Amino acid sequence: MARVLISMPEDFLSRIDQVAEGENRTRSELIREALRTYMYKSSVRSNTMASKNAAILDALLD
Repeated sequence: MARVLISMPEDFLSRIDQVAEGENRTRSELIREALRTYMYKSSVRSNTMASKNAAILDALLD
């Protein structure tokens, strides 16, 4: 598995560690899950916007 170095404020990292500990996960597991969720939501938003744009174009072309 590849490693990535990121920078973040100490207080934010502390909050991440608290959540990870509360969920019995590692920091890496929590951050990976957060990024998966972000990417999924982003793709859903993108698909929703594409559907709306298609409907607008369809209405304009009728």
